[in-house]
Amino acid sequence: MSTGLIIAIVLIALIALAVLLLLGRKGRQKRLDTRRDKAREIRREADVTRAQADRREAEAEERAARARREEAAAREHSTAAQGQAREARERHLDAARTDPDADEDEFAERYDREHGFDGNDSDGDHDDKPGLKQRLFGRGDDDDDGTVHEEVERERDRESGEVRRERVTNRRFED
Repeated sequence: MSTGLIIAIVLIALIALAVLLLLGRKGRQKRLDTRRDKAREIRREADVTRAQADRREAEAEERAARARREEAAAREHSTAAQGQAREARERHLDAARTDPDADEDEFAERYDREHGFDGNDSDGDHDDKPGLKQRLFGRGDDDDDGTVHEEVERERDRESGEVRRERVTNRRFED
């Protein structure tokens, strides 16, 4: 073989090796770009899922807060209704005291029996008939007269200081 032919074969081999190396790098770069695009898409989907979870969590906490407000309002209404019931009973008893033909004790027993009043003046004979509070809120067998203590974690907007997200981290009930 001549020297020129050997040099040509070596040059062709080097060029072929360079082309193969270049094609290998391009293929690797293309695979990496594909993986980067896929990772970007997965992150975007994760962000969307996280935003949906945050929204659902905020909605649930808002519903819980609304329920607590409604429960507090119901307790206030119950307290007001009980006060009005006691006032009405007292007015009826005043009328019975004033009426010379009425027996105050008999009237009080009949009034308590008819209206399910569980006031302090009853002698305890009417345990089977529910009182006003029991008629409004049930028998109360579940012992929910306790206090709820909550620890709340708030995430605030740095610029405005407004609460962006609020989460109850600890909730405990005490009697």
